[in-house]
Amino acid sequence: QTQLEESGGGLVQPGGSLRLSCSPSGLNVDSYAIGWFRQAPGKERVGVACISYDSTYYMDSVKGRFTISRDNARNTVYLQMDTLKPEDTAVYYCAAGSGLDLGSGRCNGITPFVRGPYWGKGTQVTVSS
Repeated sequence: QTQLEESGGGLVQPGGSLRLSCSPSGLNVDSYAIGWFRQAPGKERVGVACISYDSTYYMDSVKGRFTISRDNARNTVYLQMDTLKPEDTAVYYCAAGSGLDLGSGRCNGITPFVRGPYWGKGTQVTVSS
C-alpha cells in the first residue's frame, strides 16, 4: 500500500526556519506530483506548494520564504520554510498523486495511471514567541 510519512515539524519563533520531509512508500517521487498542504484550526486545508518533474508552484503568501525540493535518490521531498510567521502555524500534510491541484497551479506526474491522491498523517508546525 502507498503510505506517506512527514517529519520535521515543531515549535519555532517568528523569523525562524524549519525543514519538513516527506518519505513515501509504494511510489517514486520522480514519477508523481508531490505537494504540501496545511490546515490551521477552524480553517480549510489549503495547498502550500507542489513539485513534479517539470513544475513547482507556491501559494502567494509563502513565495520567497518556502522552497519545495526533491531528492530522487532518497525518494524524499522537502519543504524548506524560512522567515516563519505566526500565520504559518498549522498541521502540514504531504500528498502524492498522478496530479495535484493547488489552485495557483497544477503539478502533473509522468505516470500513465491515475492514482491518489494519497495523504500523510500530518506534522504540527507552531510559530510563536
